[in-house]
Amino acid sequence: MKILKTKKYSILSNILKYSFVLVFIFMLVLPVLFVGAVGPSTGGGGPTTGGGTNITSSIDNPTNVDTISEFIIAIIDAVMIVGIPIVVLAIIYTGFLFVKAQGNSEELTKAKKALLYTLIGGSLLLGAFVIANAIQATVDDITKTT
Repeated sequence: MKILKTKKYSILSNILKYSFVLVFIFMLVLPVLFVGAVGPSTGGGGPTTGGGTNITSSIDNPTNVDTISEFIIAIIDAVMIVGIPIVVLAIIYTGFLFVKAQGNSEELTKAKKALLYTLIGGSLLLGAFVIANAIQATVDDITKTT
């Protein structure tokens, strides 16, 4: 009975070990199947002409920015939207660490380190925001004068 269990699990482990081969084969075969399934159009009014498939595509700009400075500001704004709540939660967590320490010097040291790192992270976040706004204002002034 034990031999059957080890064989069963060894087969599963071999399948898992070589599963990337199966994924690779599916990646190669499935597009061929879908492209092969699209044949010449027999009906009228379709986008195909001459019995072939006519596929058109375009990539639209998903953002509302046109310049690099606007793009940098958009990224910094997104980082600020995510970063500020994280900094606030980290400060609350360090407060819990201070309460949990209850005079234990090792725990107090750990809480002080956590508060220091949180404040450093928050200041880096704020500094990046200020620097990006200063760069954008400088670039805007330069482009207005020229």
